Amino acid sequence: MRFREKEANVGRICQSDNEIGLDAKRHRGIEAKFVTENMLLNLALVGEETIVHERLTNVTSAGAGEIFINKKRVARIQSTFLSHLVLILVSLISIFPFIWLISTSLKGNSENIFAYPPQIIPQNFTWANYTGVWDKVNFIGYFINSMIVAGGTVVLNLILSAMAGYPLARMEFKGKKITFFAILATIMIPFQAIMLPVYLITLKLHLTDNVNNFAGFMGLIMPFAVSAFGIFLMRQAFLGIPKEMEEAAIVDGCNVFQVFWKVLMPMVKPSLAVLAIFTFIGSWGEFLWPSIVLTKESMYTLPVGVNNLQGMFSSNWRFIAAGSILSTIPILIFFLAMQRYFISGENEGAVKG
Repeated sequence: MRFREKEANVGRICQSDNEIGLDAKRHRGIEAKFVTENMLLNLALVGEETIVHERLTNVTSAGAGEIFINKKRVARIQSTFLSHLVLILVSLISIFPFIWLISTSLKGNSENIFAYPPQIIPQNFTWANYTGVWDKVNFIGYFINSMIVAGGTVVLNLILSAMAGYPLARMEFKGKKITFFAILATIMIPFQAIMLPVYLITLKLHLTDNVNNFAGFMGLIMPFAVSAFGIFLMRQAFLGIPKEMEEAAIVDGCNVFQVFWKVLMPMVKPSLAVLAIFTFIGSWGEFLWPSIVLTKESMYTLPVGVNNLQGMFSSNWRFIAAGSILSTIPILIFFLAMQRYFISGENEGAVKG
């Protein structure tokens, strides 16, 4: 019995020891779990702090970027506003004389056209100045003379400038660059500097209206039949055309003249339009040369004819303003008819050099 009791006690002790060991294991497991949870919690907190820091950094960077972009946008708006303001002011200063001219041509005799500050809007609106200048001078005759001179100058400029610009762009010959730069150098010489020798040559060739009207027109046209600007413009236009176009035309059986006239000339129409516009405006508004060469009033061009409205002791500025406005109408019509070629033709001149 005692032996069994001892065995039972030993069993109880072993069982208690086992329970104590299990409790210790459970305790250690709980401690390990607690430590693991603490580590995971710390890692989660660190991760959240990192994410928050990154978000704060991104927000700060985005805010700084938006501020920088807004500053650039404000600076761009200010620059655009100032540039537009300057352009508007310059445009108003440039166009004011023309506006004053229109206003003067529509004012009656009772208004002071030289009042200060100037009155742009007429108080007594009238068309009498236009009808008066139409009746007082041979306006139709002057207009026809100006059309003949301007038209002949434009046609000769287009043909001769193109014929001079083509060899400078395509052909190779000795002294090509020297010739080209010599032609460009003439742009720096004003016409007034060579007017006297040109006038003597015109007299020697009998290109004056004293001979006949045709000779008078030739005397007005020939000094401006070709220009250095036109040669330069057409040379640049021909340089912008690929040589393969000419080679293909030659293979098809075209000679040099046919290549120039039927292939190249249609391809440089924009440049021809630009040259025509500038030449027409310059020839139409030419005053000094016709006033020197012409002797018969029936041969006067519009600028010279309108100038006759100015007397030695008195001048009707309303008639002069009306005549000036009427003389600008053909220029506006010609420009509007050719403007679709104007921009592309101006850009062609900057393709190659």
